[in-house]
Amino acid sequence: MKPTIAKIYIENLRANLRFIRSKIRTGAKMCVAVKADAYGHGAVVCAREAVACGADFLAVARVSEGIELREAGISVPILLLSLCDRSEMDDLVSFGITPLVFDSEYIGEVAAAAGRAGKRGFSVHLAVDTGMGRIGCLPENAVSLAREIAGSGVLSLGGMCTHFSTADSFDDGDVEFTDLQFRRFLKATEDVRSAGIDPGIRHCANSALTLARPETHLDMCRPGIIVYGYYPGDIRGSELKPVMSLSTKVVAIRRFAAGVPVSYGRTWTTSCPTNIGVLPIGYDDGLFRRFAGKLSVAINGKAYPVRGRICMDQCMVELWDDDVPRWSEAVVFGPPESGALQTAEELAAMTGTISYEITCQVSKRVERVFVG
Repeated sequence: MKPTIAKIYIENLRANLRFIRSKIRTGAKMCVAVKADAYGHGAVVCAREAVACGADFLAVARVSEGIELREAGISVPILLLSLCDRSEMDDLVSFGITPLVFDSEYIGEVAAAAGRAGKRGFSVHLAVDTGMGRIGCLPENAVSLAREIAGSGVLSLGGMCTHFSTADSFDDGDVEFTDLQFRRFLKATEDVRSAGIDPGIRHCANSALTLARPETHLDMCRPGIIVYGYYPGDIRGSELKPVMSLSTKVVAIRRFAAGVPVSYGRTWTTSCPTNIGVLPIGYDDGLFRRFAGKLSVAINGKAYPVRGRICMDQCMVELWDDDVPRWSEAVVFGPPESGALQTAEELAAMTGTISYEITCQVSKRVERVFVG
């Protein structure tokens, strides 16, 4: 086994999925986001566990991510949350990946691909931009676009969706804006229904609203980061369990005198004779340079600080004492059972980011080891 690994605690993943399913309104579906390699946790394994725990849909951000799931034998509906290139349209259709659409040109491209494949009734979901400013039609254009879908001859309107920009914030203004977005979305779906077109599966609840606002569940929820054990924004609780730990090993220990600089730029120098451990993990593995000066790793239950700049493939830690043997495990972050000093969320807070970025940036060259 490689020294640097991301350990994925499958039982924690299952516990999170069971908890989320219990929070979703009876009768509403669950669409589990496994985009970005399941937020760095391994898409195929996590997708299989999600389906086993009751996921009705899976969500990806790239056509290639959907193809990976299909080639792994996963047959549940897969929703593509981002737009794809024209060159990917034929694969989109042939692998049965459900796209979001929101303008005439894109609807026409998907319809043409469905026509080439002879796929009558190919399902698409109409995205409505209620205030995110990313993708989606304006609410007042939803009816005309739904008519285009219905009149295409090859497409069917399988659902309508929107995405919230401030759903994870308890700030009064943000709560009001979320309420406004929700009202706009409901009106758009009602307008489509009033025009004689079934809006299909209405979905808008992300991780935050899945936990905090059951009235937004409608026909389906789309949990993301909560699947992997972290609460979004201002949402807090104690039920979720972090799923990933990141660890490496002490591959060398060097004894230095006082006054020896460590790593690039000589940003840190030993102040007294000390031991320096070398870890084979760096920013290409997801251990960002900005962590230097803030991060300590856990070795045998004790904290040892990273010293000097983090390199592309390696970093150095100061070992306070002589009882750390070579090849000892050094845990960067993870759930309590990993022996880590901090979770990805706590590491994110130290460095001004979010837990999503920490887990997503654990690179592909870090081996995923699935346990439990």
